[in-house]
Amino acid sequence: MVLPFDILEYNQRLKGTKQRMADKGIEVLLITDPANMNYLSGYDAWSFYVHQMMVIIIDEPQPLWIGRFQDANGARATTWIYDENVIAYPDYYVHSTTHHPMDFIAEILTQIGEGKRNIGVEMDHYYFTGKALEQLKKGLPDAKFHDGSLLVNQVRMIKSDQEIEYMRRAAKIAELAMTRGVESIRPGVRECDTAADIYYNLVKGTPEFGGEYPAIVPLLPTGENTSIPHLTWTDRPFVEGNAVIVELAGCYKRYHVPLARTVSIGQPSEKLQYLAPVVLEGIQNVLLAAKPGVTCGDLEEVWRKSIKKHGFEKEARLGYSVGLNYPPDWGEHTASIRKGDMTVLQPNMTFHLIPALWFNTDGIEISETFRVTETGCEQFTNYPQELIIRDHLDLSGQIS
Repeated sequence: MVLPFDILEYNQRLKGTKQRMADKGIEVLLITDPANMNYLSGYDAWSFYVHQMMVIIIDEPQPLWIGRFQDANGARATTWIYDENVIAYPDYYVHSTTHHPMDFIAEILTQIGEGKRNIGVEMDHYYFTGKALEQLKKGLPDAKFHDGSLLVNQVRMIKSDQEIEYMRRAAKIAELAMTRGVESIRPGVRECDTAADIYYNLVKGTPEFGGEYPAIVPLLPTGENTSIPHLTWTDRPFVEGNAVIVELAGCYKRYHVPLARTVSIGQPSEKLQYLAPVVLEGIQNVLLAAKPGVTCGDLEEVWRKSIKKHGFEKEARLGYSVGLNYPPDWGEHTASIRKGDMTVLQPNMTFHLIPALWFNTDGIEISETFRVTETGCEQFTNYPQELIIRDHLDLSGQIS
């Protein structure tokens, strides 16, 4: 299998990770975040529903992959790790009440002489449980445990040129899926049918390159539910006069470019007509301000001042670092565009800017994903940045 990146790039990523480990006094880093595993090794499989781990030893050139026996061939096929560094545990450890995979991992670390070192674990992560930490501590009583959460995530923030190219491809897929999804929104069509059109195009991709499953399913709140940002779809038909929020992400080689738009089925409400220019003005102000040297907090301040002129405030963050990921989230969990975040923008950082406004019974979302350049920023997608209106002439499926 051809790796998505050159072996030299993986080595650079490993070097950056080990430097952060040294800064934190961590000698052995246990990685359970599937995105971080992929980032450092190329490992790519839907096996994260069982315990698996990548072990980075600060004075060893090769990582270890430790996981379920039936997934070991996947590790050998999709990573640059030597076959002898792929270690599998028997299936009786899977979903067992008497055996735990962390017992196996603790035994392996002891056998190779790493059981008494400073060990970092990703404590604050979906794929690492309280039980997992408990079993590791029990099996490695002489080790000192440290919180290694977000250590690799921080390395991931500045993208290589190859990563940016993958995100550009993801952007093309996002544009296509949004176009087809919006075309399908009209009275009488079920929400689930629009979701199906979106999913089909996200996976099919373009004639030049196919897509992958996104880390978050398409979000499709409709009518009064546009006040609730993270609803998916139902089997209810769309109704004339309702608004629909479409939020999705194109995904290529696990790299995501999210995109959100608000669609009005027929004439938009007066409130929506008033809100759209406010949001669009704020987006443009933020994009003009985004450049190396400014902070995420600076961008939030630009947005806050922009909408305050119109009498609005936003409680939630304005955006976040985005890129490589697996379910349940496409965000990198590092920098957030919000008040007080002092992360300094650097070239090839990438962000999803989603300055949505939500109220009691309605809301609006228009978002852009951008890359920080040497002098400013570059939007990944080229999709109309506007409130989309589907009028009575759109029954053929054409965008108005």
